[in-house]
Parts: sequence; structure tokens; C-alpha cells
Amino acid sequence: MNPKHDDAPEVDEVDEVARIEDLQNVESTRKDVMIDQDHSELYLEAIRRYPVDEAIDKDAEKRLKRKLDMRIVPLLGICYFFYVGQLHSTVPLMLTYGYKRLPPAWYLSFNIFMWGVLLMCEAASKNFATLSALRALSGAFEAIADPAFMLIISTYYTREEQPSRISAYYLWNGIGVAGGGLIGYGIGHIKGALVSWRYEFIIVGAVCAFWGIVLSLLLPNSPTTFWGFTHDEKLMIIARMRRNQTGVEQRKIKWDQIKEAYLDYKTWMFFLLGVVSNIPNGGISNFSTLVIQGLGFDTLDTALLGIPQGATVVIWIVLGAVANHYLPLNSRTLVCALFMLPTIAGSLGFLLAPTDAYVGRLICFYLTGSYQASFVLSLSIITSNVGGQSKKMIVSGMIWFGVCVGNIAGPFFYKSAQAPTYRLGIGSLLVSNCIELLLFFAIRYMFMWENRRKEKAREILREEGAGDAFTLNATAFNDLTDKQNPNFVYVY
Repeated sequence: MNPKHDDAPEVDEVDEVARIEDLQNVESTRKDVMIDQDHSELYLEAIRRYPVDEAIDKDAEKRLKRKLDMRIVPLLGICYFFYVGQLHSTVPLMLTYGYKRLPPAWYLSFNIFMWGVLLMCEAASKNFATLSALRALSGAFEAIADPAFMLIISTYYTREEQPSRISAYYLWNGIGVAGGGLIGYGIGHIKGALVSWRYEFIIVGAVCAFWGIVLSLLLPNSPTTFWGFTHDEKLMIIARMRRNQTGVEQRKIKWDQIKEAYLDYKTWMFFLLGVVSNIPNGGISNFSTLVIQGLGFDTLDTALLGIPQGATVVIWIVLGAVANHYLPLNSRTLVCALFMLPTIAGSLGFLLAPTDAYVGRLICFYLTGSYQASFVLSLSIITSNVGGQSKKMIVSGMIWFGVCVGNIAGPFFYKSAQAPTYRLGIGSLLVSNCIELLLFFAIRYMFMWENRRKEKAREILREEGAGDAFTLNATAFNDLTDKQNPNFVYVY
């Protein structure tokens, strides 16, 4: 982790040590914290069975991961296949309250079910006011999904495993874009009593409502109640999460964590990341058909040309996950920065190419999808670097609130008077991508600096003879934030 550097910036030792001193009673209160949690005896048994990570058999752990992959990732991925690029209306505090007070899988399932129901209701809209009201409600239910997915992945996978799993379910979004082109093409040929867009809302809404019911039956609410897993497998799931040091299964809302989340400058950097990474998405998802039509294709051909657009998104996400997997530890931000380069090149090419270079401009337009790989990996940076369940929910909600802002702002840059070049729209994509590129480097050095602060504080604890009180087992399941936990190390 390179914990010590001669050129490390000065840290506020008084502030850091004071925060650590507030935790001197962590070991003495650990049992009380555990008893407050549901199924606390299983957590204690997991620590006794696997006191250190080396006690976990590697072959058994591989089999467990494959089983988790088969039981969790496809369920989340299929949700994304039905994702139709609607805007978000995330309210982090509402997400936190609902996710804390209700079984998480059931809460997510209910929201997806209601989203599907409201989509079907939109098909019956008779005027713009009704459609807008239903759209706002459906967006509120849909908004729960993405932050909940991040929390589920962080509950069952280690920080090293999270990037590939988030990529695995997110690439279904690209499959949905491609599949959506086929679905849209097919629905466009329906000859019935209704206009085609009403059939689309009815069909997609019905499938989403059905899938919400399926999720309620299959998605786990807790590692301790995950049906289909043996008692020993549940213990291993819990013990593996010690490595994350982010805490699990705390059902109480901790207002001090919520306050810390909003006062933490890192939260607002993640919010800004959500904004600039989705100004391009808001424009492309809403205007991609118009941009492709501007290259000389008719409506149905444009729907079919959405298929390679979705396919390229899948390819970019897979390449990003593979690159991150094989590169050394703490390469995530570098991989994110790397995959910003094709989208910057594509937007430049689209702006500078002659208007009659249809094929070249279409290829450049497809290149702009590489930002998806960067955004997906950036989600794993957040799930891996926020401790404390209440704080994690707020921060997860805040990046998606930024996504909402970016998606709302993006379409305003695409002016019909500028068709077919849409220079302002493509220009907004270029500027946002450049800001996002710089943000990844800022986040990287931010976490390096925070790790040096943490290591210096741990050195002071060791010198005072208090270091032994803060073992990994003592802090892993105590629902401490990343600031509060002396054992927390940021990954980047």
C-alpha cells in the first residue's frame, strides 16, 4: 500500500488521533454491537470458525464464489436488461430509511414491481400531465435499484471481487440496448388498435412487474438466511467479508454516520463523478436515435443500428473488467482513466469529421461508449471505500443523485437546430469526459493521501500500546465508517 512516503503531506495528527481515541472502547463494546444485530450468533461463530483469512480453504472458497455468482449476478443483470434509460430521482435518505427498515431484497423487489406497474399505467395516459406524473412516480421506484445493487454486491463479495461482479451485471445494460433495438423493431411492426409506444410500455412494464415477483422469491435478504447454502457456506460468506472492513447487516439508522457522509468531501467528489459521467449518457440515451437518423438512416434502420451500439457497450465493459483483473492492485482509477481515451477520441472525431463521412462518424459515435467501462469500475471504487452501513447507503444514493442530475442536464445540450451534427451536444460529451478523466486522477491521489493519514495514526496507536485492541475481527462487523475504523485501507 506504500504506507510511508518521505514526501507525504502533513496530516492533522490531533484530529486523526482524537478520532482514534474515541474508539478505545470498541473492543469492550463489541459484543453489545453484535447482539443488536439479527443472527449475531452466526457472525460470532464465523469468527471462531475462521479467525483469520488463511483458515478458509481456497478450493471451498472458489466453489462458494461460483455459487454466489450463479445466484446473485444473473438476478441483478436481468434487471438491467429491462432498464430503458429512464432518469433517476434518487433521494438518499429515503433509500436509507427503506433499506434499513425493510428486508433489503423484498424492498428492492417491491420497487421494481411497482416500477413495472406504473410503466403499464403510462401506456393508458391520455395527456402530458398524466404521463408526467406517472413518469415521476415510476422514476422514484426505479431509482432504488442501482444503489441497492451496489449494496448487495458489497455484502457478498470482497473488495477485490466487486469490480468484476458489478461489470458482470452492468453489461446486461448493453445487452438491453442491443435487445431493445430488436424489441423496438418488432414492436414497431405491430399492427393493432394502439400506437406502438403504448405496446412497448405495456410489454416492458409487465415483464418488469413479473421480474419483481421473481426477485422477491430468489434474491437473499441476508447472508444468514440465504436459502440453498449450507451452514458452513454461510459462515464462510460472513468470514470473507472481514477483509472489507465495511460492516454488514446493521439494521439501525445511525445519524452520526449520515452526518459524516454529508460532511465528507469524498461524498461530493463521488456526486460530481456521477454528474459528469452521465451528462454524456443523458444525451446519448435520449438522442442516439436522432443522431443516427441524422446520418441518413430511416426510423426502423436506426432501431437496428442500436444493436451494435449496445454490443460495443458490452465489449467495453468486459475489456475494462479484464484489464482491472490482470493489472496490479490499486489500478482501478488508472483503468478508468484509460477507458476515457476512446470516448474522447470518438467525440473529437465526430465533431471534426466532414458531415458527409457517414460511416466514419457512425464509428466515432460508437467509440463514445467506452465511458461506460470507466463508470462501471468507478462504482466498485465507491462500494470498496465506504464503511458503515448508514454512510454507505447515503454515499451510494449520492452518486446516483449525481447520475440523476447528469441525465437531466444532458439532453438540453442537443438542439434540434444543430441537427445532424449536434455540435453542442457532442461538445458537452467531450468536456464532461475530460473533467471525468481528471477526476479519476484526483480520486486516486485523494485515497493515497488518506491511506498515509491512516498509517500514521496506526503508528501512534502502536507506540502507545493500543494497537492490539484493534484487530481485524474487532472492527470488521462493528458497523464503523471508513473514517472511524483504524484498520480501513482505501483501494484505488
